[in-house]
Amino acid sequence: MAVRRTQRNFVTGKNSLRFWPDIVHPIKAIFYFCVLYTARFSPSFQFKNMLYRMIGVKVGQNASVGLGVMLDIFFPEQIEIGDNVVIGYNTTILGHEFLVREWRIGRVVIEKDVTIGANCTILPGIIIGEGATVSAMSLVNCDIPPYSLWGGVPVRELRPAAEAV
Repeated sequence: MAVRRTQRNFVTGKNSLRFWPDIVHPIKAIFYFCVLYTARFSPSFQFKNMLYRMIGVKVGQNASVGLGVMLDIFFPEQIEIGDNVVIGYNTTILGHEFLVREWRIGRVVIEKDVTIGANCTILPGIIIGEGATVSAMSLVNCDIPPYSLWGGVPVRELRPAAEAV
C-alpha cells in the first residue's frame, strides 16, 4: 500500500483544528463554503463545474459531480477531477485533515474515466487511476490503480485491473 502524499504540519498546545483561522483566512473559508454549498445542490453540471473552477478546483470535460458531493472547504485547489469522471451522491473529497498534533494537506487527483460510487470519502494525498471504479460507501485511504475495482472501509481491491477491463 502506497504512502499518501501529504505535507505534515505540526502544532503544539491546542489540537490542530483550533489553528484553522491561522491556516486559511476565515473570509476565504466562508466564501469557499458558500460556493461549495451552492454547487452541492445544483442540478446543472455545467454550473457546478463553473463554480468549482472559480475556487481553484481543476475539473475536466464532461465531469459529472453528483448532488450532495462536498469538496474541501479550506483547500479546494488541492482537488483535480479528470475528464468524463462520475462522482456519486454525497461523496466527500478532502485536500486536508486535522489531527490532534498536526494537520496535513495533499493533492487529490482523480484521473479520467473514473467512477466513484455514492457516500465515499476520499482522503488527501490520493491518486485514483484512469478508468478505476470505487464502490459506494468506501473510505479511500490509498492510491487506486488504473482500471481496477476497489471498495470497502478502508478501501481494498475487489477486482484487479486485468479482470476489470
